[in-house]
Amino acid sequence: MEMTVQLTIDCSDPQRMVTFWAEALGYVPEPPPGGHATWRAYWAAMGVPEAELPAGAGDIPESIIDPAGRGPRVWFQQVPEPKVAKNRWHFDLKVGGGRDVPLDVRIQRVKATVERLVKAGATVLRIKDEPDMGFYAAAMQDPEGNEFDVV
Repeated sequence: MEMTVQLTIDCSDPQRMVTFWAEALGYVPEPPPGGHATWRAYWAAMGVPEAELPAGAGDIPESIIDPAGRGPRVWFQQVPEPKVAKNRWHFDLKVGGGRDVPLDVRIQRVKATVERLVKAGATVLRIKDEPDMGFYAAAMQDPEGNEFDVV
């Protein structure tokens, strides 16, 4: 039996999250299926009642996909309640290249990614700089406060 994986992230602003996480992960917004102009048009064609769709839902993509087809689909599901606690999961964006790459090179790669993601709306929580252990990473938050690391 074949299985695919989708990561669903509850949020208040799916479009903002699509923009940020597409940039962060190198993904692209998922186009609507079957030649439909929008996801909203697709859902209407599938019989989803208009009353079940929040204003603006599906007018632009609310999910992102890996253009290479390797990573999971990520869907940003709009929910009414705000995030109130620390995540029980998080992304590790492994940009450094691993321990076979010299520490100074890994640090530059992490710093460049952090700078790019801050411009995209992320916040740096703390830098984990442990040169004696050969480790450098940044703990960050996305625009809605979800934690992730750049390693």
